[in-house]
Amino acid sequence: MDSTLSGATSTARRRRRLTNHIKEHVRGLNAQLTLLNHQIGAHLDLRDADLECLDLVSRHGPLGPTALARRAGLHPATLTGVLDRLERGGWVVRTPNPSDRRAILVQVIKEKEAEIGYLLSGLNHAMDDVCAGYDDDELTTIADFLLRSVKAGEIATDELSEG
Repeated sequence: MDSTLSGATSTARRRRRLTNHIKEHVRGLNAQLTLLNHQIGAHLDLRDADLECLDLVSRHGPLGPTALARRAGLHPATLTGVLDRLERGGWVVRTPNPSDRRAILVQVIKEKEAEIGYLLSGLNHAMDDVCAGYDDDELTTIADFLLRSVKAGEIATDELSEG
């Protein structure tokens, strides 16, 4: 075997190993964030699905129940229970949709978001420290990687939900 072919094989093997390490670390990050969310939910007396829906409305809202159910991957009847609990807990309000008075929108009560923010402050400070170890070009690459990873996850989720 010539050295060019051997070098290409070695490079391909190294890249495969690195890619596998990244996928393993992404899975580890997912597990850790799931545990953190579970702890936050326990502190706030929210179920995991409740906290997930609250986060979705906070980031993408206000949302109609159908759009929220789709984003959360929940059956509409299940979402109704989630919204009832969140509304009773003072986390969200359901308001008429100004563009269609027959429909409603779910909105997060801003004052309640501070409670979640406080519980996330430890992670936010730790992530600030992590990011401080990278220069702007590296942070741009990391942000691009994360965005593209989220999109890959959305595609995989859509494919599974379709069939």
